Amino acid sequence: MGGVTVVILLGAYGSLLATSNGLAGDQRTVVRRAIQVLDRSGFSREASVLGRFVAWRSTDNWWNEYVGHQRAYAATNFPFAVVTVYPPFFTVAVDDTERAAILLHEAYHVLGDDEEQVLRHVWLAKQRIGWTEDRYAHTRVWRNTREWTAGTVPGLFRCGIDAHSDCTANLYTADALAQ
Repeated sequence: MGGVTVVILLGAYGSLLATSNGLAGDQRTVVRRAIQVLDRSGFSREASVLGRFVAWRSTDNWWNEYVGHQRAYAATNFPFAVVTVYPPFFTVAVDDTERAAILLHEAYHVLGDDEEQVLRHVWLAKQRIGWTEDRYAHTRVWRNTREWTAGTVPGLFRCGIDAHSDCTANLYTADALAQ
């Protein structure tokens, strides 16, 4: 029974790779630089997972085409650690720090976290990698991520006079998030 399971999993993994394209050399360089930002920021576990275990793809495999990721910068096929990075990852993200935020999101998916957990982790870690509101609030990736995070984890945005401000923007407290 275990042998059959292994064969099925290997077949599924192989089909994800066979139905998609790997990264071009310049794309691999950009991904590597973003992973280095994570590593320098103290996310060594996440950087290690991304650098050593992920199979990087530039086009959708059959599963991603079936599920669809119209607005994504990247997508992870769990539990296979296949990560597809889409053109906006390279063209819309403004620098390696912003790309690092995207890859941190995918690293948490590779590690098994669901979307709510991932959005929470990345939003709480954003300043640690240098992805701050004062530098990035004008970017599309920041605005998209803030919108998705506020919609999925509204407790992170129930602070301030308007009760819609980022609870992590100033002094982060567990009490603010518990409300």
